[in-house]
Amino acid sequence: MSYVFFRPLTILLLILLTACGNNEAKQQQARAAREKFVADSIKAVKAQEALLKKKEEEAKKEEFVLTEENAIPFFFEYQKQHPEDKVRVYTDMGNFDLDLYEETPYHRANFIYLAGKKYFDGTYFHRVVKDFIIQGGNSDLRSTAKKRGKIGSYLLPPDTRKGFKHHRGTISMPSSDNVNNPHKLASPYEFFIVVTDPGSYHLDGNYTAFGKVISGMDVVDKINSVRTDDSEWPVQNVLIDSVRVIN
Repeated sequence: MSYVFFRPLTILLLILLTACGNNEAKQQQARAAREKFVADSIKAVKAQEALLKKKEEEAKKEEFVLTEENAIPFFFEYQKQHPEDKVRVYTDMGNFDLDLYEETPYHRANFIYLAGKKYFDGTYFHRVVKDFIIQGGNSDLRSTAKKRGKIGSYLLPPDTRKGFKHHRGTISMPSSDNVNNPHKLASPYEFFIVVTDPGSYHLDGNYTAFGKVISGMDVVDKINSVRTDDSEWPVQNVLIDSVRVIN
């Protein structure tokens, strides 16, 4: 008799225990879902904050403009963070490679910086003097003037005491066209390459030699052979497609 009496109670107890277990499992699932929702929300907020911070930093970089006052301090730090010294100049007449001297840190850093900002892209070899030099980094395009405006207005002091001479294949920086420039401060946006064999040594001491052509001098010679007008501007533009750092 006792067996018959307790059996329904046992079944009921099992049902209640199962129900309680199911409720507890559901509660755990609900807690887990809430915790996951909170964690995902926090993760999303942090990701959004990181994205906004990155955009702010990029905006600050875009807003940064070089001036006479900040250029040297800027390149002093930049040259330490950017030791790159090999670049390739891509032109519509062929490519050539440059090795930039570590001993002229500001001029090297300036060239690397401008290459990274893609300043040279779309500029010309705008001055060609037969058996003397080819000069690049400028154009008569409005886009070039706009790029200069965004990067800044500044000059670089000469660095002529390192003993580098203007041998054939040397890359150097011309002085500014500014009339009030007794110290021959360099125009940072332009450069010239010596073609004279064995060199143009009358330039030593007046202009900063900051690198040399290590490959593709035949392309430099080819550019030097183009026909020019009376102002030494090539009759047919010689385009610099880009300047890029290489290993």
